[in-house]
Amino acid sequence: MNVVRSLEQLRREKNSVVTVGTFDGVHLAHREIIREVVHRAKMREGRSVVITFDPHPKEVVASARGAVQLLSTLDERIRLFSGLQIDTLLVIPFTYEFSRKSAREFYTEYVERLVGVSEVVVGYDHTFGRDREAGTADLVALGRELDFSVFAVHPLTIDGEPISSTRIRKALSGGEVERAERMLGYPYRLEATVVDGDRRGRTIGFPTANLKPLAARKQIPGNGVYLVSVQVAGTQRYGIMNVGVRPTVSAGVNLVLEVHILDFSTDIYGESVTVTFLRRLRDERKFGSITELIEQIGKDRDRARDLISSLSYSPTQSKE
Repeated sequence: MNVVRSLEQLRREKNSVVTVGTFDGVHLAHREIIREVVHRAKMREGRSVVITFDPHPKEVVASARGAVQLLSTLDERIRLFSGLQIDTLLVIPFTYEFSRKSAREFYTEYVERLVGVSEVVVGYDHTFGRDREAGTADLVALGRELDFSVFAVHPLTIDGEPISSTRIRKALSGGEVERAERMLGYPYRLEATVVDGDRRGRTIGFPTANLKPLAARKQIPGNGVYLVSVQVAGTQRYGIMNVGVRPTVSAGVNLVLEVHILDFSTDIYGESVTVTFLRRLRDERKFGSITELIEQIGKDRDRARDLISSLSYSPTQSKE
């Protein structure tokens, strides 16, 4: 896959099959669109092109729902795209000035004149242009004018609902990591740095690594205790991760991400880790004493070990 970050580096090729989108998470519905792009490009003996944006448009254009939480950073998206047989990935810097371009301006100036296009593949609910002003019907009309065809991919559904980045974010915020995995097509991951904590875990027999996400706007699963896989110091391990405010041992205000890595005692302060969320074990709750907390963590560890033996997931492999 050729990753192009500057339009000056891109060769125009009229026989290109193109799709455009942010593709946050590169989930199963996104992959269905991209598979269609690759398939139709091969049928035409042309070039498959995915156009995406960085940063996420909602990071630039104010949304009534507030700041967007990302399922994937640009680097993560590139890694996910790289396994999909795309010929060219074009990353367009998304600025406020760029956001004010009309649908016609974008397709005329960028897609037709600079990229070249014979066909555009879109999702069933595709909108584009300034303030998301245009939809598929508008794109079909524009295609007639600029000499390209349009193919709309049917929605991919789970439990009767179309898969979308918004629904995946909602599942994660509710702690439904298994539901999110079904829509993503792979377990949800979080890259982080191990930072200094209060080291309280060592005093109760369960040392933990405190984590700071590398991407400030990366989606954090809802408060709770999870079975996770941890890639650290060149190894893959299982662990128990707590996302929450630690109400039993603190004032219960600031969000803390901490992971107890099973059968692991190496000092990893300052290391980068990748955490993969596999199962939700329970809600976070306040216990009456430290002793009760220790007993519950022991139960969490036992349940985690039972689940590990039944998992088809291997910590050394990815479903991607």
